[in-house]
Amino acid sequence: QVQLVESGGGLVQPGGSLRLSCAASRSISFFNSVGWYRQAPGKQRELVASIPRGGSTNYADSVKGRFTISRDNAKNTVYLQMNSLKPEDTALYYCNADSMFSGYWGQGTQVTVSS
Repeated sequence: QVQLVESGGGLVQPGGSLRLSCAASRSISFFNSVGWYRQAPGKQRELVASIPRGGSTNYADSVKGRFTISRDNAKNTVYLQMNSLKPEDTALYYCNADSMFSGYWGQGTQVTVSS
């Protein structure tokens, strides 16, 4: 069973930055794709950013130029650097990893952008 553990969420003022981390219980090279999703209250879960194996990064239009996804294969960790945060970025952020056989989710980390 694969476990994904997110960390790094919190309360930040508009314009601030946070870095989310997602630690996997096995090599992230195993997965076809790793990424971050978010879900705000009353809204559907949406893709924020992803890195497919061997491919280029993919971002939601709403975060392009502000968020950066990266991976450290040696640490089995995926990161999401979030800059210039806006109140509309407030959501529960989930780490996701997709293999040939299944998709895996973390428990989520809360990001709140408020003054």
